[in-house]
Amino acid sequence: MATLDTSDIDQYLGKPVDSSSLREPIATNDIRRWVHAMHYPNLLHYDPDFAAASRWGKIIAPQSICIATDDGHGAAPACVGNIPDSHLLFGGDEHWFTGVRVQAGDIIANERVPFDYVVKETKFAGPTCFQRGDNNFTNQNGELILKQRSTSIRYNKEAGSETVNTDDFEETTWTDAEEQELIKRRFQWVQMMHDLGHKERWWDDVQVGDDLPERVFGPHSIASFTTEWRAYIVNNWGTMNLRKQDLAGVGFDPAMGVLENDPDMMKIDPFQTDGAYYGPSRGHLFPGWARRIGMPRGYGYGASMGAWGIDYLAGWAGEHGMVVHCISNYRGPALTGDVTIQTAEVIDKSVDEEGRHLIHVKHKMANHKGTIMATGSAEIALPKKPA
Repeated sequence: MATLDTSDIDQYLGKPVDSSSLREPIATNDIRRWVHAMHYPNLLHYDPDFAAASRWGKIIAPQSICIATDDGHGAAPACVGNIPDSHLLFGGDEHWFTGVRVQAGDIIANERVPFDYVVKETKFAGPTCFQRGDNNFTNQNGELILKQRSTSIRYNKEAGSETVNTDDFEETTWTDAEEQELIKRRFQWVQMMHDLGHKERWWDDVQVGDDLPERVFGPHSIASFTTEWRAYIVNNWGTMNLRKQDLAGVGFDPAMGVLENDPDMMKIDPFQTDGAYYGPSRGHLFPGWARRIGMPRGYGYGASMGAWGIDYLAGWAGEHGMVVHCISNYRGPALTGDVTIQTAEVIDKSVDEEGRHLIHVKHKMANHKGTIMATGSAEIALPKKPA
């Protein structure tokens, strides 16, 4: 009977683990590259004229930006420790935002603390380790921007390749007419942001039972996933002060056979440490490698899904609103050829102990076939109409 040896994880729990630092401050084009890669055309984050007329007076980063500054995509404290002969997938995130915004010139640091883990029996892979860890993102002034608790899913490497669904090897092919219809459908959510502009979305006007406008984007492709990969700052050569000891226990998969972001190899042959081509992440972009870990073809990044959820809610809230708290549980990836559809429903309204007027929603992400990709809940602060 298959088992998982998780004993090595215990030594890390509750203790801060190292992370690598950015070599340069966040640049405006880092912000633009991020929203481009995350399919988030909010003018506040890339258009200087719109941003200058906003409450901020300049381009600011979306709330989802912090994971782009982290050398582990937010997953590192959730996958410390060696589980022999195992694979790893991103399982979910919980975010708590303080209201501090990221802008060009900021230097983001992350204190990472492994939190806990539990082993459960699953249909997908038999004994499976669900491991959690916290990221605490601060700026150069020591202000906390975000606490993110990530979940990783770790399982025996044989199990993944045995459960791959061969029916999903072929991706959906879209006709020209279907693509034109998707373009129109995708733009409806963008038009919603244009219509809101710099205006407030008032807490008073939102009612329990309201549906948020759907957000549609895709079809996903190797090209779109590659664009996402390069928007994570660490995945561009030489952008971080990486050290070998910072990578201990993460970034290595025996079946993939190489350490991503190896700082020594990067100076010799950067191709051999670039996760787009080598190491555990290459399954996202190469179907043959994807099938080794149970995925039928090229698939998207779990951290990107977390950003999609936050961006969806923040785009609806507008520049005067803010996502306060968001939980996202990932059930399946975006695959090449798929279209992603996000929806949400207002389930409650409240005023918290800090006096913030909150909209409570449950949100969902599915593909064009109706397959659920993620579910979760969130609280969004909106302004209250003046008396």
